[in-house]
Amino acid sequence: MLDIQSIFVTLKLALFTVCLLLLISSPLAWWLATTQQRSKVLIEAIIALPLVLPPTVLGFYLLILLGSQGAIGGVWQSMTGEPLAFTFAGLVIASCIYSLPFVVQPLQAAFESLDKSMLEASWTLGASKIRSLFTVVIPQIRRGLITAIVLGFAHTLGEFGVVLMVGGNIPGATKVISISIYEQVETLEYDSAHKMALLLLMFSFMVLFFVYAINRRWQVGIKT
Repeated sequence: MLDIQSIFVTLKLALFTVCLLLLISSPLAWWLATTQQRSKVLIEAIIALPLVLPPTVLGFYLLILLGSQGAIGGVWQSMTGEPLAFTFAGLVIASCIYSLPFVVQPLQAAFESLDKSMLEASWTLGASKIRSLFTVVIPQIRRGLITAIVLGFAHTLGEFGVVLMVGGNIPGATKVISISIYEQVETLEYDSAHKMALLLLMFSFMVLFFVYAINRRWQVGIKT
């Protein structure tokens, strides 16, 4: 039996995370792609930390940060009267940090390959920065943009350690697919766990296939 509630929470979490990450990562990736400051290496290393840190380690420190005594959680609770840890809002913040490199790095690579002479020509011809963004920048970085969106969304779907540490296991609020699978295995409900795991497996494969197919299609289009 599929846990529909956890599927809904997972999809909502992935959608919120990707939308926020696009807002945060786009200017950050642009800065990393264009800056010559020495701090660039430090920022890149910090962003890439979730790639190498065990999720439980990252989740532990995020739990401290988002807890009622933490730097972020304490301020949030004093302003709203509500805790941030073990809530969906806290889960979104943790997911954004955990999936940050999967969105920033493709966008940074796309911005680095951008033909800036075309952008400067657009400004010279009187186009506004907003118009240049949609007519010059986005068409050139579309491969990186789609890769960032798809990888960020897919990575969020498969989170376990971080969401368990920060969000716990609250049905309808913080219980996601990966936690549901773990819970079903613990209770020896292997058939249900198999269906949920197969769903994630198929989706992950389709995501990767889509990204590689789109990138190859555009690569062929550029060559021809």
